Amino acid sequence: MGKHSRPGPSNQPSRAVPRADADNPLAAYDKRRRPPMDIYRRHRPTHGGASHLQPDEPRVLEEWNGFTYQPAGTAPSLAAAQKWANELQVGEPPAAR
Repeated sequence: MGKHSRPGPSNQPSRAVPRADADNPLAAYDKRRRPPMDIYRRHRPTHGGASHLQPDEPRVLEEWNGFTYQPAGTAPSLAAAQKWANELQVGEPPAAR
């Protein structure tokens, strides 16, 4: 194997990213607008640090708007923030709700 080889058989396409739809002329554009790792909602501790530490601290809620994450509100605890982040279906952008 070479220095820049990807893991897996060489006769199969990479599974790291979904294929672009050949019939959709805007497929490359849509692909760039997807959030990193397909996470449309995320939460961060208000004062920084690891998200699992101090679960009773408030959290900043962020939602993907197609270009960047923008603040969407706050949550009083880790459990409330996780509930908010998991309300959205996997792979469903916020605008589709």
